[in-house]
Amino acid sequence: MNFIKKINLKKKLIFIVLIAIIFLLLHSTPSMALRTQVFIMGYPHIALTTEIIDDEYHNEVDQEKFAELNAKAYTLTKPPIEKATQGELRNYLVRKSGFLYFAEYYGEG
Repeated sequence: MNFIKKINLKKKLIFIVLIAIIFLLLHSTPSMALRTQVFIMGYPHIALTTEIIDDEYHNEVDQEKFAELNAKAYTLTKPPIEKATQGELRNYLVRKSGFLYFAEYYGEG
């Protein structure tokens, strides 16, 4: 019985370590964090195929704000289209927290 508990504990530990590794990989670079966010938003094909470029306009206009947030804006060349409004989800803000990156939709303004 004790042997079975050890096997179950090892399986749980391996599962937790794998989840942690996957999370770290998906947030290890700005582009991976952005692709992960778009994937989670429900656009897996676009997340895997679109190009990501610097959003020069927002990075220049909001330079001081982004410096405080430790963030940078990016634009998708082939953005997803939101179903409800038919608007393009083009611009994203990627923040750096420690050695990890986290993305969120930034909007047009």
